[in-house]
Amino acid sequence: MIEFRDVTVIYDNDIVGLENVSFKINDGEFVFLVGKTGAGKSSAIKLMTGEIKPFAGDVILNGVTVNTLKPKKLPYLRRSVGVVFQDFRLLNNKTVYENVAFAMEVVRASKKEIRRKVPTILSLVGLTGRAQNYPSELSGGEQQRVCIARALVNSPAIVIADEPTGNLDVETADEIMKLLMEINRMGTTIVMVTHSERIVNDAHRRVIQLESGVIVRDEVEGGYSYVPA
Repeated sequence: MIEFRDVTVIYDNDIVGLENVSFKINDGEFVFLVGKTGAGKSSAIKLMTGEIKPFAGDVILNGVTVNTLKPKKLPYLRRSVGVVFQDFRLLNNKTVYENVAFAMEVVRASKKEIRRKVPTILSLVGLTGRAQNYPSELSGGEQQRVCIARALVNSPAIVIADEPTGNLDVETADEIMKLLMEINRMGTTIVMVTHSERIVNDAHRRVIQLESGVIVRDEVEGGYSYVPA
């Protein structure tokens, strides 16, 4: 569960990132965050991962108030949150297997657990045959699948996908969306930031729209843009 309670973000230059924002995302939901550049989407993502703290209000993930956690406790919280980035952020000197394994090494998983789990996750995202390849040897879609595998390998309750199809062609973007939908059907909560009108309209999932740091729409089975009945 994710909950924002009257959350305000103000940056050092007095720019307001979010203003008095409240919403709740239940376990197992798939929710799109949409809005123009500067609407507050990045602020919301950074709050969920504990990268920034709110000026006012509370951010709650799985019953834990993120903004009250001491820095040394944040890595434990982040085990329950997987993040998929638009620009992949893979380690170019490591193979596909090693990139995914590294996410487990960071949380001090045992070598036995890594050997057991990494091949299973790579199979889930369709990359069994690519385990020993390096990122430079993969297509954009394959690199994004590695990112998804890395985000999933520690069995997070929540996956945050920040423009995961932004650098992909239409066919590959659709494949990534099918994978994310399947992961959601398995019980993982997914919050996805996107500018793709087509993807949002095709998905028929909940849409939270931000403008200038405030929520202007929270619609079940919404489209990218609000269309009055």
